Amino acid sequence: AFERIWVWGGGGEAMTRVMLLENLKAFTLESTRDLLMPVKPSEEEEAPKPRAAGVHICHLPEFSSISRKAPCILHQIVTSKDVQHPGDPQPKSAAVVRSAFCVYNENEEEGGLMLLNLMERLRIALLRKVVIGRQFKLDLEAGLDTVVYDAAGRPTRPYYLGEMISVWKLPYAMEREVPYGKQKPSGIGQSAL
Repeated sequence: AFERIWVWGGGGEAMTRVMLLENLKAFTLESTRDLLMPVKPSEEEEAPKPRAAGVHICHLPEFSSISRKAPCILHQIVTSKDVQHPGDPQPKSAAVVRSAFCVYNENEEEGGLMLLNLMERLRIALLRKVVIGRQFKLDLEAGLDTVVYDAAGRPTRPYYLGEMISVWKLPYAMEREVPYGKQKPSGIGQSAL
């Protein structure tokens, strides 16, 4: 029989990709909260007030209603990797995050500028901060890629779309199995009394 023990890197908190997304969402909301953008009129509201971008993680709720979500930003982890090279005391972890942006504007020029402004606001905030949640570090060596989708090639008007790809260095969290009843390494799990 085995029992499981957790060995944490860094500050002793659970450090997961989910926490990266939660911290990125909070950081994005804070960084873009004063950037108010138009919202598409609806049957319920003919002249809606401009608002800050909604920020979502993993998936948009009710994806088919994207027209009601704009302006919005969606953060998703698209890949992640854990590597431990021989001689390294602990594995290294990284996650690639795709941030999709969508804004609404009836005017093409204003819509394109609004999208670029929203993307730039987050890009500059990330480059200034680099570490979010005191544990997730933007990998500047991997770069911060941005793409603005060409409305001429695939008309999306009155919606304007873009994407940002970022790579994050993650602290490690590792579960180890030890034989039940055997001495635990480094006093882990032993009473402080």
